[in-house]
Amino acid sequence: MKRNIGTIDRVLRILAGIALIAWGIHQQNWIGAVGLLPLLTALVGFCPAYCPLGINTAGKRGGGCGCGHDHCE
Repeated sequence: MKRNIGTIDRVLRILAGIALIAWGIHQQNWIGAVGLLPLLTALVGFCPAYCPLGINTAGKRGGGCGCGHDHCE
């Protein structure tokens, strides 16, 4: 897994994850656990959904997602 999430993307994922978790806690709803997904992808720096879609916000530094497609390398 090569990094395919850039800095701005990571910050937005962290903020969204924290907001979802806080909302879930406030509402006492398990759906707030969905906030763990953006947090996890931000910490790892890799989003599996980006590769088939050809998205790489990490730019050249990320080196693509490693799926072998031209748009990812």
